[in-house]
Amino acid sequence: MDRSAFRVVIIGAGPGGIVAAKRLLEEGFSNLEVIEASDAVGGTWNLNRYPGCECDVPSVMYSFSFAFKADWSKPYGRQPEIRAYMQDVAEEYGVTLHCRFGDAVSSIEWNELDSCWHITTESGRETSANAVISAVGMLNEPVFPDIAGLESFGGPMFHSARWEDSVSLAGARVAVIGSAASAVQLVPEIVSDVDQLYLFQRTANWVLPKGDDPYTEEQLAAFRADPTPLKEIRQLIEDNMNRGMTFALKELNAEREQIGLAVIDEVADLEVREKLIPDHPFGCKRPLLSNVFYSCFNSPNLELVTEGIEEILPTGIRTRDGREIDVDVIILATGYAATKFITTMSVRGSDGRSIQDAWSEGAQAYLGVTTSGFPNLFMLYGPNMNNGSIIQMIEYQVEHVLEVLTGMDEKSLDWVDVHPEAMETFNRKVQEAIDGIDVWNLNCNTYYRAPNGRIVTQWPFSMLEYRQMSSPVDWSAFHSFSITKEFEQ
Repeated sequence: MDRSAFRVVIIGAGPGGIVAAKRLLEEGFSNLEVIEASDAVGGTWNLNRYPGCECDVPSVMYSFSFAFKADWSKPYGRQPEIRAYMQDVAEEYGVTLHCRFGDAVSSIEWNELDSCWHITTESGRETSANAVISAVGMLNEPVFPDIAGLESFGGPMFHSARWEDSVSLAGARVAVIGSAASAVQLVPEIVSDVDQLYLFQRTANWVLPKGDDPYTEEQLAAFRADPTPLKEIRQLIEDNMNRGMTFALKELNAEREQIGLAVIDEVADLEVREKLIPDHPFGCKRPLLSNVFYSCFNSPNLELVTEGIEEILPTGIRTRDGREIDVDVIILATGYAATKFITTMSVRGSDGRSIQDAWSEGAQAYLGVTTSGFPNLFMLYGPNMNNGSIIQMIEYQVEHVLEVLTGMDEKSLDWVDVHPEAMETFNRKVQEAIDGIDVWNLNCNTYYRAPNGRIVTQWPFSMLEYRQMSSPVDWSAFHSFSITKEFEQ
């Protein structure tokens, strides 16, 4: 293999695309293109621009290992700062030069004769690649709720993931549908601007406080001069994540619940407070972080609505108890289709088989990266990879992909495809571990599960265990082929 001629197309210029492109270039894979649907790098951090949008992982764990940022303005970075960081890293490592913006991939199809992927974009452009790396992740397709009359509303209505800056909320009556991650962040930001805010909650969530006081200029100067203390904090956070990220430690879960209940006591109205208490144990759904969410409910212009939505009307919302609430703007804080992964586009592998057919029982991939029947197709932040620091998990996944690609070079291979048995063995191990995590098996209404009930998003081990499983590459898991010889082990 001539690495400079071996063409790789990366789909998506978010964190995964940035890391993959940076490492490919370092390893001599210079025939590289990153195809990005939006106007810039950053992925979800470029697209999500709602007020208050910020990371729920400490920023010291949200820096790439090769580009540690010591001067985050506060412990949990906000979207503009994270986006700027991603763009700076992409520029510094030459990734941006290889990006094609404003053109989404609509389909990819494996060509058996040429051992390459045929790629078509929404603009109609066609190209090919020896290998494709999907870096679209989980958070790429917003979910719009299935509510009667949704399209009948006469005012502005938009998803929180596609915030409309042109819509002024000042003095408006605003409905926020959904009370999970994005709502917890945006509601405190807009409540003081609007005339009346209605928060429609289907299920109460655990929302814990966090240490997030902005750093002083003196602290930032000290961090820049010597980031060693921050790196030590990063290691401590990583160790704690590896210990408790699967929510299997019942004593730790109970402690977190007590903290959560204590902060709910900030709500003065006893009836509202009762509605905000989760009816599920900590960890059953994605835990959230905020220091200001509960105090918002002491504002006279915020109303928590829990009766359920019957219908969207041209002028507002009718709840199931018959109440009609007139509003000027509706914001849909209803999350993402997190279980779709790469199926947001058309993908056909060997023998023309679609990825939808391959995943009819729920998304699955060996090490979350490769699916049998789809040669030279690699996924980042793929099935069952969601946990801990996504940045760190992505770096481990990219290293696995690079080991495969460089191994293909050393072995003069045209393509590799994971054995069905290896993929099945890996996924059985994952699902058995998931079955052993009590709080993930209480049938909470979460984004974790595919339609058949299988948990396809969550990683049930530690980040350290993933690194140990993914490197060095176990070549016995793959079937491979070259023009001159077939490699089987």
